[in-house]
Amino acid sequence: MADSPAPNGNGGATPHTDDAPAINALAQYAKDLSFENPNAPRSLQPQEGTGPQISIQVNVNAQQLAEADFEVELTLEGNAKIKDEVLFAFDLKYAGVFRMRNIPQDQLHPAVMIECPRLLFPFARQIVAEAVRNGGFPPLYIDPIDFVGLYRQKAMEAQQAGAPLAS
Repeated sequence: MADSPAPNGNGGATPHTDDAPAINALAQYAKDLSFENPNAPRSLQPQEGTGPQISIQVNVNAQQLAEADFEVELTLEGNAKIKDEVLFAFDLKYAGVFRMRNIPQDQLHPAVMIECPRLLFPFARQIVAEAVRNGGFPPLYIDPIDFVGLYRQKAMEAQQAGAPLAS
């Protein structure tokens, strides 16, 4: 039997260094949540034919609050329609405050715009699922989002527009 402590999965057995890169979530919160069921109770009746067309838009914005602190806002907007009739629509702005430590300057923007929303997404996804369920529909579980792809897409759009990549 060893006298040294066993790893606990929380980094307990690894030495902590103050120069290791780290992202710490200081807070996370819903800034704005809207759910609409404009055609209830008619929209809750069984629908014939194919399922609804679901549309979802994702956006990420960030602003620097202090030297190492950033507020990152993940926006999820969507709706479900059958033909031209809206079954439901939602809009969620879910944000967090993150402290970025020991991240090289050239990697700071991608870390803020990719890793921080990746940490926020599971919580935002659950809020949307519960809002849709509370609206009388089966919960809508949004598929995982490729935040690297979203970051690259925004970078290409900014480059084509001749503008710097905004946060």
